[in-house]
Amino acid sequence: METNRQKKIAGVLQRDVADVIQQALRDAGVKGILVSVTKVSVTTDLSIAKVYMSIFPHEEGENVLKEVNAVKSQIKHQVALRTKNQLRRMPEMYFFIDDSLEYISNIEKAVKGEENPIHNPDLLERRKKK
Repeated sequence: METNRQKKIAGVLQRDVADVIQQALRDAGVKGILVSVTKVSVTTDLSIAKVYMSIFPHEEGENVLKEVNAVKSQIKHQVALRTKNQLRRMPEMYFFIDDSLEYISNIEKAVKGEENPIHNPDLLERRKKK
């Protein structure tokens, strides 16, 4: 069960991390990739934040995740500057890909009959446990 403090910090981090990542993409001149932070969960001691990102197009997910992890310390620094009045200590951030939108779109295609998993069970891949 998340405390109100955890929820508040997660909300602040979600907004600020999304802003920092989108600004970094713009600064790097990357076009055609949309990154949104879908969820942030913070541990009870507020030392670790798990950041879940939804990346469009899905094929770019692994590349974007690698880039984000490569500049993780700069992202943490930028977010710390933005949240210095709200947080005493910046949690360590770990980034993950949120594949739920891709999973939902696969289910929608199956429901519409565009791709039928009954005829081809490989279409709906198993969800990855995180």
